[in-house]
Amino acid sequence: MAATFAPGDIARSVPPSQARTSTLADGWALGRFYSSESARRKALPAWLHHYNHHRPHTATGGKPPITRLTNVPGQYS
Repeated sequence: MAATFAPGDIARSVPPSQARTSTLADGWALGRFYSSESARRKALPAWLHHYNHHRPHTATGGKPPITRLTNVPGQYS
């Protein structure tokens, strides 16, 4: 199943897998220049949204990871 990330994932007391760490570092934390730590943190929610909702993934046939979830809040009414 494709991985999804939430803002609290980087602050867990148990270290995340190497793949998750690398993805966060390359795609968000170190993927571009930020003028400050607060600017970097402010950019995280938008990056997470893109990563989970818009980024095509080969394991899901080119669909974003969120398409694999069946219990997304607000999905069913």
